[in-house]
Amino acid sequence: MTTEHFIPGKDASLESSINSMQAKLEALGFHIEEKSWLNPVDGCWSVHVRDRDCPLLFTNGKGASEQASRASALGEFFERLSCNYFWTHFYLGEKVANGEFVHYPREKWFKLNEEFETWPEGLLTPALQKFYNPEGTVDASTLVDYNSGNEERGICAIPYVRQRDGETVWFPVNIIGNLYASNGMSAGNTQAEARTQALSEIFERDVKFKIIKDGLCLPDVPEEVIARYPKIAAGIKALRDAGFGILVKDASLGGKYPVMNVTLLHPQDQGCFASFGAHPRFEVALERALTELLQGRALNDLAGFPEPGFDLDEIAHPQNLEIHFVDSSGIISWNFLRDGKTADFPFHDWNFGTTTAEDYAWSIAAIHKEGHDIYIADFDHLGVYACRILVPGMSEIYPIEDLEWDNVSVGNGIREPILYLSDLDEEECSDLLGEIIELGLSDQRPVAALVGLVADVDTLWKELRVGELKTLLALAIGDRDAILEGCDWIRHFNQISPARQLVYRCIESMIKLSDDAPYRAALEHLYGVATVQEARALLNREQRFFGIKSPGLNLEGCDMHQRWLAAYAKVQAAKWKHEKA
Repeated sequence: MTTEHFIPGKDASLESSINSMQAKLEALGFHIEEKSWLNPVDGCWSVHVRDRDCPLLFTNGKGASEQASRASALGEFFERLSCNYFWTHFYLGEKVANGEFVHYPREKWFKLNEEFETWPEGLLTPALQKFYNPEGTVDASTLVDYNSGNEERGICAIPYVRQRDGETVWFPVNIIGNLYASNGMSAGNTQAEARTQALSEIFERDVKFKIIKDGLCLPDVPEEVIARYPKIAAGIKALRDAGFGILVKDASLGGKYPVMNVTLLHPQDQGCFASFGAHPRFEVALERALTELLQGRALNDLAGFPEPGFDLDEIAHPQNLEIHFVDSSGIISWNFLRDGKTADFPFHDWNFGTTTAEDYAWSIAAIHKEGHDIYIADFDHLGVYACRILVPGMSEIYPIEDLEWDNVSVGNGIREPILYLSDLDEEECSDLLGEIIELGLSDQRPVAALVGLVADVDTLWKELRVGELKTLLALAIGDRDAILEGCDWIRHFNQISPARQLVYRCIESMIKLSDDAPYRAALEHLYGVATVQEARALLNREQRFFGIKSPGLNLEGCDMHQRWLAAYAKVQAAKWKHEKA
């Protein structure tokens, strides 16, 4: 007889969850490989899994056992398939952009008005429009989703249900992709289990940001409390025995929130790493804080974190908070490390639920008590319940201002000419250069990410930055001042291949020499014959863009992007089948 293992917060055994998810993924056409396992101390496991056919589709799982870690990774894979998160950062191509639906069959498109300024009526609510656009300065055109870029179709929105009153509210895909990242997504055996997990993530990140931003000092968890959970205590002891300073903190801010903290202090490089975990049950939250600390890390990978800082403005800066969201490697305040006896809050021995139904009910009530509304979209088209939860004013990962100043859809208007780069005539090259300059894009910004291209390795598309693209466009139109400006930027930017760096240095020398003919021999000695020939061809406009191939709006010839689109076609088919059932 096979023994089944159950863990707190889950409504099915690990074995049952794993078998079910593996079978459903295979049936959908996804072949999952387990690429790396880590078990640095007792009670802390992590695994990296990916799709065999499209390695861009990957997740990381963590848990107190091998099975718990595997179930975690598979659950995260389903949540990212179901919520389309695997495809958030890329262009879906012309065919999908004009298909019957782009994201979900239940999506709704809101037409833009002629001025492209005012937000369409029926999109969000008046209060939410004010929340996301407080000064009225965000044009409606910036809400066109990045994945389709289909301005003629309008603004694509997904229905979310407001939990306070059951009202359906239409959220633009663009706002979700710009502000919320992966926060508030989950998949699970039951609705209550998955929704609790999603809300726990929202609690964790909101409280974590508040603690770091305000430099709060948290109370220590007494050793006798830790000892109640032998597996967790064993993991903490193993880390301390390995020479690390380990602080275990109650991050509930006085018993209000279901959050715990485990912080590692490295005696060799003075680095600090603050890990947080959340769940309405104390034990689960503490275990998550510990396993998050070690997810994807062996003991010798725990070096390299920054030292604690004194400048609270730097620590509270959105960029530092973003780093904490991505991999928790941002700076923390020295005040955070103050003796727990002088903490800003007393220790609370809290526990808010004993069943997933209780966990979920408490989480909803706690957020509503804070004055926030909760919006939920359910997804079950892949055979596993998944959800995405938005809590405006609480679950944003990026500042609201990003909708105006750092909107991911900024590349929509220049995507087509960039993807047809080698086919542009001189006038079109000049227009594109002017548009790029007008947009004020950072020279360091990757062009592939700007237009949503999954670039293949060892191609110019993989390395191309805005600064180099501007230089290549200047070469294509013969603007020598712009060429020199670009060559100077490239000289100081070290993430361009040495071979191309040399070509640009040669071009710079040729322009400054005015008539380079008398210097031909010296140029060839300095740069090499082949480099001089290529520089001359670019400068004379006999060659353009290093012979780059244009993938066009159907991304032809881009192997990895085509694999990624093939993966999307699998979930699109499942959505359509579910809709028709």
